[in-house]
Amino acid sequence: MTYKEFWQSLTAVYDEGEARAVARLVLETRFGLSLADMLCGACGDEKELRQIQQRLLTGEPVQYILGTAEFGKLTFLVEPGILIPRPETYELCQWVLQDLPTDSRDTILDIGTGSGCIACTLASERAGTEVTGWDLSEKALEVARRNALRLNVRLSLDRQDALNPPCDTNRWDIIVSNPPYICEKEKGNMERNVLEHEPAEALFVPDDNPLLFYRAIARYARNSLNKGKSMFLEINALYAQETETMLRDEGFPVVEIRHDQYGKERFIKATKL
Repeated sequence: MTYKEFWQSLTAVYDEGEARAVARLVLETRFGLSLADMLCGACGDEKELRQIQQRLLTGEPVQYILGTAEFGKLTFLVEPGILIPRPETYELCQWVLQDLPTDSRDTILDIGTGSGCIACTLASERAGTEVTGWDLSEKALEVARRNALRLNVRLSLDRQDALNPPCDTNRWDIIVSNPPYICEKEKGNMERNVLEHEPAEALFVPDDNPLLFYRAIARYARNSLNKGKSMFLEINALYAQETETMLRDEGFPVVEIRHDQYGKERFIKATKL
């Protein structure tokens, strides 16, 4: 099977551009082939490639098949049951880093750390910070630990329910989170590979309570953030204005919304005065 035959077979699941990209990622990552190798007809082990092809055609995300996902400058281990890191979330990290001087000694909390992509990225870019990741999933915490170890970053990881946080006061300089924010009613607009394979508990909230996690995080941050410090959140663009209003009502008078690379209102920063 040639590179062309491989990517063309994937158009049953992906559009042409994405099929090419997925095919190339597989051949580069699993078989170590360059684009020149692919164009010359090399495709690695035929049996293994056929097995990967069949998994891709079921809609299984390529990141789970390869066991890794790119996130900014780093590569993270991922596996079924762990949310796959998104490029948009790396934009959230970049916003946080803009607020952190290179010699920062800030304390940072990542709520719902998952693979540890946010926490590890911040720790790797600002080695002097003290970064903690929370997650309710033991599986996620184990993957985050493995990522911190292989990336050689210092990270504390705790099992903690974001909806029932501890009673902390003036503990953090920065709180960052990409919590579940997709309403059940939005499922009809989502890709099959996400719906059928990625963990629902990391994605969805009830239709009648879209700000479930944001309100809990805001109420925790109101006491646990140090004065003059901020929380940074990835948000559902459909509820950007409602999220801003809620944060102001919860005691954060300084709120800023930013757009992602696709022009959507995707991130929000709220500062405690």
